[in-house]
Amino acid sequence: MMEFNTMEQYVFGGLIAWIIGLILLYRLLENSSKITIKETIRSDAQKSSENVVFKKDGPPDVVIVGAGVAGSALAYSLAKDGRIVQVIERDLSQPDRIVGELLQPGGYLKLLELGMEECVSGIDSQQVYGYALYKEGKYAKLTYPLEEFSSDVSGRSFHHGRFIQRLREKAASLPNVRMEQGTVTSLIEEKGTVKGIKYKNKDGQDIKAYAPLTIVCDGCFSNLRKNLCVPQVDIVSHFVGMVLNLENGKLPHPNHGHVVLANPSPVLFYPVSSTEVRCLVDIPGQKIPSISNGDMAKYLIAKVAPQLPHQLHDAFIDQIEKGDIRSMPNRSMPAAPLPTPGAILLGDAFNMRHPLTGGGMTVALSDVVVLRDLLRPVEDFSNAAALTKHLESFYTLRKPVASTINTLAGALYKVFCPAPDQASMEMREACFDYLSLGGMYSQGPIALLSGLNPRPMSLVAHFFAVAIYGVGRLLLPFPSPKRLLLGVRLLLNAYGIIFPIVKSEGVRQMFFPITIPAYNKGSSVVMKSAMFDMMA
Repeated sequence: MMEFNTMEQYVFGGLIAWIIGLILLYRLLENSSKITIKETIRSDAQKSSENVVFKKDGPPDVVIVGAGVAGSALAYSLAKDGRIVQVIERDLSQPDRIVGELLQPGGYLKLLELGMEECVSGIDSQQVYGYALYKEGKYAKLTYPLEEFSSDVSGRSFHHGRFIQRLREKAASLPNVRMEQGTVTSLIEEKGTVKGIKYKNKDGQDIKAYAPLTIVCDGCFSNLRKNLCVPQVDIVSHFVGMVLNLENGKLPHPNHGHVVLANPSPVLFYPVSSTEVRCLVDIPGQKIPSISNGDMAKYLIAKVAPQLPHQLHDAFIDQIEKGDIRSMPNRSMPAAPLPTPGAILLGDAFNMRHPLTGGGMTVALSDVVVLRDLLRPVEDFSNAAALTKHLESFYTLRKPVASTINTLAGALYKVFCPAPDQASMEMREACFDYLSLGGMYSQGPIALLSGLNPRPMSLVAHFFAVAIYGVGRLLLPFPSPKRLLLGVRLLLNAYGIIFPIVKSEGVRQMFFPITIPAYNKGSSVVMKSAMFDMMA
């Protein structure tokens, strides 16, 4: 009798689960059909780039300002879906920058999702499997959790300009992408709606380009962002960069980025080719020693070189003596959009974080995937107001990846570049020792940094776990009133570091996105797009 009752429970439970599943599926399909603009989901065949009918003639569906990481990737993605895309880039020659050279594994997965993974091939890019933290003669090795992925999935490091050129070539290979060199001077607005752009072509002619949708992704120096967001750009520090030629071309831990926890701020090393290693020295503040008069060389030799691992010291000194040193400001800017009919902001023009964690390109590519998925079902962009309403969910759907990487970059920089007080110094010590424990203590944070686990709640949990671990170090084996007070200050310091960053990212969007109506509508659209990708 007992066995029969148990069997009845299983059958009844299965029936209830089946009914609930049908109801949820019905509600999902019902909600997605209520999108306020005209939508038609293209057939599976159209999702495959081989079967899309490319329109070569006619006015553009989209104008993209900028052909960097975000602009080139988005141009390719939208064109692959059959759109006519016009791209205006200020300078189509190969860029030469000292940042944007490390793509995290999460970013590489986005490249795969976009069908652009070949862009890291043919440029002597190097696979990166994690980081090695160095502090006063001790190493902590942090390895990306890549066990569940194929062997090609890893971080990638390269010369920035080579990667950008590959992205541009990939985008321009589609017949419905029109890529042109020109300087965009302003947006064309009519009654509060963006209709296109004004630009000067390479011959100096003033030209107007019109399209139902204008996407601005013209980088950190954007002159158009003021029209589309509330810009709050903060120069946190400067990177001083050089390329080292090591004797065997290898860092102490091959295929790993190296972070030296120097005073007053960290120094980064990572490979950019099979023979070259990029070195970036962080200098806090808005002013740095002059490179031209030799003050910078003196600073690097006297203050930085003595703190480096011995394997890198001589190559570092040699490069300084050669004089090939460059600098650039490290900017931070939270995303604060002003939704404008007919236009949207993307990439570094929209959102920046300290480049310490190398997450900028991962955020940009993730944003491209989200925006592509939201635009896929929309046949006609001409109803600007309705399209703006439809894209409201973009700003929340991007949050898991963007806010995790943004918050981690800001918090980690403040921990690794501590104030001179004892509590801040203890926080840095606790962070290094916590990561040195290995296991979940290192795998959790490195999964967040790599973009493989974009969960803001997990980030906050690990951050305060570091702080509590630091307090435990202070109180064991024998607590004292002085150490207890220092522990309280450490916790307050941790709160003071992370809370302002979380507040700027948006507490509700980070932790409770499901309470935002636009998020629920947009997530069903993105889910459909992902399903079509899998079936194509």
